[in-house]
Amino acid sequence: MAPSLSSPKTISQTFSLIPSHSFSLVSHRLPNYRNLLPRTHEPSLRLKHGIQLSFDTNSMGGFRCGAILSDVERERNYRKIGSQSTGSLSANQLLELVEAAAKTGAQVVMEAVNKPRSITYKGTTDLVTDTDKRSELAILEVVRDNFNDHLILGEEGGLIGNTSSDYLWCIDPLDGTTNFAHGYPSFAVSVGVLFRGRPAAAAVVEFVGGPMCWNTRTFSAATGGGAFCNGKRIHVSATDQVEQSLLVTGFGYEHDDAWATNIDLFKEFTDISRGVRRLGAAAVDMCHVALGIVEAYWEYRLKPWDMAAGVLIVEEAGGSVTCMDGGNFCVFDRSVLVSNGALHGKLLERIGPATEKLKSKGINFSHWFKPENYNSDV
Repeated sequence: MAPSLSSPKTISQTFSLIPSHSFSLVSHRLPNYRNLLPRTHEPSLRLKHGIQLSFDTNSMGGFRCGAILSDVERERNYRKIGSQSTGSLSANQLLELVEAAAKTGAQVVMEAVNKPRSITYKGTTDLVTDTDKRSELAILEVVRDNFNDHLILGEEGGLIGNTSSDYLWCIDPLDGTTNFAHGYPSFAVSVGVLFRGRPAAAAVVEFVGGPMCWNTRTFSAATGGGAFCNGKRIHVSATDQVEQSLLVTGFGYEHDDAWATNIDLFKEFTDISRGVRRLGAAAVDMCHVALGIVEAYWEYRLKPWDMAAGVLIVEEAGGSVTCMDGGNFCVFDRSVLVSNGALHGKLLERIGPATEKLKSKGINFSHWFKPENYNSDV
């Protein structure tokens, strides 16, 4: 029997894997990166150099997405992570370019998705493909053409640009590389921008379907503006019982104490919930929380590019974000727990003590990285 939801309005969810005739994601080659996919808010986008891009906002591959909306505004018990300001740039300006950058990277990934991969390894099981690198280069071109004074942190290219900037772009050009390499449908392009250390705008282009029927959907958010999937507003679920929840977690490449602790948490929550999934793409996991199809996601040892976009999308969808010990979260932290808010405290009753035990063993939970001289409020 489906869980009982408190005073919900339900919007039906419809998925169609028949591409719209108004665009072809595969048809645009990398040099023409400004011929972007349809964006989710405004019907047009003006980049530098006077180039005007027009989009059909109803043609995102035939997808229409909805979610459960609650009539009851939940009390927030956790400090908001989003920026209070975006400086000299409006939230809409930032969001337009963030979406443009993410969709440009997605073009590169879509062109490669059914082709043979060239794979190298960062570690024993941590792989990277030539597509990761080409996607990041395409994203960098969009960012630097429009904001050449901004700081950029990419998973493949590291830190680039002006470290005294208020703006830091966190780029994961292919989140879920192992899934991509196997043709398994749980990977995405993730781009988030921080203003003085706090998330200000975010876009995640998720690849859905599978071999022979790949498509995408785009999640986006700007601080104070709500969260969207393909232009339709989304909200976290209203489920308030762990027993009625579907949960998600992730595991890093190091099989150490933190990994073993999360295996134990996986077992614990599998016993008391409807299930725990492990998809292997942090940005996708967080967007699924925002969409209301799962209730929570947690993971140790993530990096800023893993989290910068997803955490803002969750918060703008009405969810809660903390570290796994329940402390205030920032993108430079090493752990994250995101949820629909209603379950956050109940999840922390188990996740919090497990995390504190790791700290007592000397596991490092200090900030993973913050660029030297970066103008941050956190």
